[in-house]
Amino acid sequence: MGDLNAMAYVFESLPADRGLIDIDDPREVNWWRKRFGCSEEQLRRAVMKVGNSAAKVEQLLDGKDIVTV
Repeated sequence: MGDLNAMAYVFESLPADRGLIDIDDPREVNWWRKRFGCSEEQLRRAVMKVGNSAAKVEQLLDGKDIVTV
């Protein structure tokens, strides 16, 4: 039964939509911060600049040109 609780915790820690960043959800902010290897302030500034698209934020934080489709 302990394994089920561990798995539930893993699923709860993932963003609801892995394509969008919910900057108002502290758990998501922490997850995305770790995913991109940046500070919370860097993440917030990136979202303010390019919006909440995870792909665009990742491109900005990686120093790459923002590609729009």
